[in-house]
Amino acid sequence: MSESMISNYQTPLSSRYGSKEMCENFSDGKKFSTWRQLWIYLAKAEKTLGLNITDEQIAEMEANKDKIDFQAAAKEEMLTRHDVMAHVHVFAAQCPKAAPIIHLGATSCYVGDNTDLIQIRDGLNILLPKLARCIDRLSKFAEKYKALPTLGFTHMQPAQLTTVGKRATLWISDLLSDLVNIQRVRDDLRFRGVKGTTGTQASFLAIFEGDHEKVKELDKLVTKMAGFSRAYTVTGQTYSRKVDCNVVYCVASLAASVHKICTDLRLLAHMKEIEEPFEKTQIGSSAMAYKRNPMRSERCCALAKLPMGNIIDALITASTQWMERTLDDSANRRVIIPETFLSADIFLNTLQNVTDGLVVYPKVIERHLKQELPFMATENILMAIVKLGGDRQVCHEEIRVLSHQAAEVVKMQGGDNDLVDRIRNSAYFAPIHDQLDSLLDPSTFTGRAPEQVTEFLEEEVYPLLEPYKDQLEIKAVLKV
Repeated sequence: MSESMISNYQTPLSSRYGSKEMCENFSDGKKFSTWRQLWIYLAKAEKTLGLNITDEQIAEMEANKDKIDFQAAAKEEMLTRHDVMAHVHVFAAQCPKAAPIIHLGATSCYVGDNTDLIQIRDGLNILLPKLARCIDRLSKFAEKYKALPTLGFTHMQPAQLTTVGKRATLWISDLLSDLVNIQRVRDDLRFRGVKGTTGTQASFLAIFEGDHEKVKELDKLVTKMAGFSRAYTVTGQTYSRKVDCNVVYCVASLAASVHKICTDLRLLAHMKEIEEPFEKTQIGSSAMAYKRNPMRSERCCALAKLPMGNIIDALITASTQWMERTLDDSANRRVIIPETFLSADIFLNTLQNVTDGLVVYPKVIERHLKQELPFMATENILMAIVKLGGDRQVCHEEIRVLSHQAAEVVKMQGGDNDLVDRIRNSAYFAPIHDQLDSLLDPSTFTGRAPEQVTEFLEEEVYPLLEPYKDQLEIKAVLKV
């Protein structure tokens, strides 16, 4: 570890958890090389439309695009208090022939905002396959356990039975919604383009001597070079910060889904029904050596809180952009946009790792079923007696009395639910003693859960995963 890392604060999102690809996407290297690339695009488009810009000038810029002197830029910024002009000066010093035409007609947001949009687009493209892989892993899990009965919970109290696989489809359904939302936001994303200081393109209209068509074509050429199909038709000095709201919101919504899934997994781990993978050398507690804490699910929940909090920042920023722009959106956006993406990148990597190795304990699930199923089966038992000619009200009272006795054993004595034994020993219920096993078969309480899993996967999940089929087998790599 270098001295600078020891003596200077590093965000854990990059130094401890973040993936190489997402850290690189929001790195200074990508940011400032993209600024230079945008200046090259602008010069090329202006040359194409007739300005006096030479191939030699463009070649000089291209040769120095990645040769960024960060120390020189930092010194310039201390003098100018302007990050874009600092980099213009440093780039111009490296490209003396091109210096007169670098940043020609542009405002700072030409490089700043357009670079943000490129990083956002590329960030969304990093997140989408990772989200698809989480959906894929959970889909395989749901298929495998689609018929395994388990207690359902409403109000965190035992309720009608479901299956382990059906519960997983609820997680998948939320993630599918997030996949669609993120794809939509990415596809709706546009380039700011070439708009000038207040969005009127006045500087470019002057450069092209009042030729509106050339200004429009300049915007289209640069937009296409940057890999976008469209630019925003109207902007102020910046692209609308509503765009940031849409971007951060779709990631925050994903964060809420992941938080919910991982909270469920933590609760299931508490019940010892399902556990996240636990490596042979992993330590659960520095004091309690026996512990197997769901630390990866907890990490997901911890990191998911960041995008959910950042949506408030994005909304406040959008609501307070006076007229064509103010600069109170700058310092905070340098934090919330990268950290929103880094957080999501990390919790998706972690969730994939968790879902790659979920461990199910059917015997524990069965034990929990046996503790509650007798109470849930009382309606079936009552109907079976009625079918044989019994009086419903009399049967209801018999079951009520035995149920309360069994509940007292469970709650007051800490014993097992012995309602079935009480029914077997009751002369009143003798006519259905031979039916009790079938009346208590857990699979008869799960309704269409197995079929719902199959239908959901085939009709909704697999078609949405099809575009990502070549990226589904990539393994998640965790730093810690």
